[in-house]
Amino acid sequence: MNDQEKEPAIFKRMRSGEVIRKDDQGYEDFTKAVAKTIQLCVEMNANATDMDDMRQRLSEIIGIPIDQSTTIFPPFHTNFGRFIRLGKNVFINHACSFLDIGGIYIEDDVQIGPRVNITSENHPTDTADRKALILKPVIIRQNAWIGAGATILPGVTIGENGVVAAGAVVSRDVPANTIVAGIPAKVIKTNFDY
Repeated sequence: MNDQEKEPAIFKRMRSGEVIRKDDQGYEDFTKAVAKTIQLCVEMNANATDMDDMRQRLSEIIGIPIDQSTTIFPPFHTNFGRFIRLGKNVFINHACSFLDIGGIYIEDDVQIGPRVNITSENHPTDTADRKALILKPVIIRQNAWIGAGATILPGVTIGENGVVAAGAVVSRDVPANTIVAGIPAKVIKTNFDY
């Protein structure tokens, strides 16, 4: 039996992108996992002694080994951790925050600048249901570069070789070989030279 088969039913619902509410059966399994992740993040950010230690501690949080070619500078924050997947030769700079309940998938050779926020979760605008979680994965394709202080919102895919300028807020997909900038992010250049 693999880890996904053993996980609580509510985690399977999250993986499938279902809306999650506090009164859903199994919600307590989710809150326990979040509490554990927060504790592990605090310990990781306070006690990691080198890159190997950082990778090992973050591997424990996400539940699978992180490749030795990947570098993560502390502090690094996540609220759940279990739905983060990192490729090879990924670089994550200081003070990044990944809200991954909807899934964050980062392919090989991606560079992420300092203070980048990636969120795969949102809430309904209806005030009666605002505490529900709407989950949509974020996918960052191979060789993309996310500039300092950028924010990537739920459901966005950053295409291969895509560049997100510093401070941009990305609410729509970024095509491959494209640079986006601004709030909201807009295409400023396509098919650029490397």
